[in-house]
Amino acid sequence: MIEDEPNIAEAVRFILGRDGWNLSLHADGQGGIEAIRRHRPRLVILDLMLPHRSGAEILADLRQEDDAGLAATPVLMLTARGQTTDGAAQADAVLAKPFANDELRAVVRRMLA
Repeated sequence: MIEDEPNIAEAVRFILGRDGWNLSLHADGQGGIEAIRRHRPRLVILDLMLPHRSGAEILADLRQEDDAGLAATPVLMLTARGQTTDGAAQADAVLAKPFANDELRAVVRRMLA
């Protein structure tokens, strides 16, 4: 997960951790793509608005990876309510903040099924 708001990052870690998921947290977009390459996650949860590099830029880099498996990694984009961009539209799913715990859990379960 790449999210610069510590409260949101810890809340998501707690919510998904109850379902047995392990999250690796990263606070800014600068090292985000490197972390994705290193960890090769099953799912990336990505905030749209990040310091240094936006979630849309990270997503674009991910989709252009030479490794087809890595490029196809599912991405759940988190946005502020009402915030839409073409970058968010390229994600596999978009969830507006604030979101309900059950809504987050359902989206993640669907994406990882």
